[in-house]
Amino acid sequence: MSLYVVTGFGPAGAATARLLVEMGHSVRVITKSGRSPEPGIEHIASDATDSERLTEAAQGAAAIFSCAAPPYHRWASDWPPLASSLCAAAEATGSVLVMLGNLYGYGPVDGPMTEELPLAATGPKGRVRATVWEQARKLHEQGRIKAVEVRASDFFGPGVTDGGHLAARVMPRLLRGKPISTLGDPDAPHSWTYLPDVARALVEVAGEERAWGRAWHVPTEPALSTREMVARLAAQSGTGPVAVRRLSPAVLGVVAVFSPLIRELKEIRYQFDRPFVVDASAYEAAFAVRATPVDEQIKATVDWWRERPATTR
Repeated sequence: MSLYVVTGFGPAGAATARLLVEMGHSVRVITKSGRSPEPGIEHIASDATDSERLTEAAQGAAAIFSCAAPPYHRWASDWPPLASSLCAAAEATGSVLVMLGNLYGYGPVDGPMTEELPLAATGPKGRVRATVWEQARKLHEQGRIKAVEVRASDFFGPGVTDGGHLAARVMPRLLRGKPISTLGDPDAPHSWTYLPDVARALVEVAGEERAWGRAWHVPTEPALSTREMVARLAAQSGTGPVAVRRLSPAVLGVVAVFSPLIRELKEIRYQFDRPFVVDASAYEAAFAVRATPVDEQIKATVDWWRERPATTR
């Protein structure tokens, strides 16, 4: 049994912490607000940007999992101090720094995304995510820390709610048989990374020294368009076919006036206006975790949403 530290208790942080507990480990979760304790998990109220407090919490930890993220509209200002604190704690404790990343750093590309692509994004969100990893990788190459990044596409599955493009904006309406409105082209191929697979990949690379020092893509099922995913979710839910409509630029402009999230999504609209496909073959050639079959993903997701109280959908 080992001790692990997880920063953040959103969908990925919670899934990772609970997976570690299932494996017999002890987990210390760091969040600003803290939470009530649960079996195997110690919740600590602390700001992860406080490197001294984070270092203290990580003493004796085999790995620090970076699953916290600043509010979406504050990425450019808040990611750098958070990343610096994580690196400082990893250096002071010798814990492996396992960073949960995404695909923003590549920017728009033609063809499937592999880990060998340059981090060529020009928008502020893409640049800051690229810079965060480049900082950790440089420290790893200098021998000051042990670091690895695991990159996922859009989260999907049980536990994914407000931040998921196939979650709170889709599932409650779908379960009532209502039409779904989407960003971008609903027929463009898109990779959806299943949340439990994210947790399993994070945990696997933490214990694999040969994984450290580079980024890996989470094993992800072949890309399916938003329309195809909605059709599968609707079929599983028994609601029958559900209409999928693309929001027009004019409507998006009006919605953006009232929705900070929609305004912030402008930078990454390309991910939904064109094919957005992740290639995880490098991970699959090196390690054991495989993507959960999509039919299992669909069933688990529908079951999870059905079990939620109507007031939280």
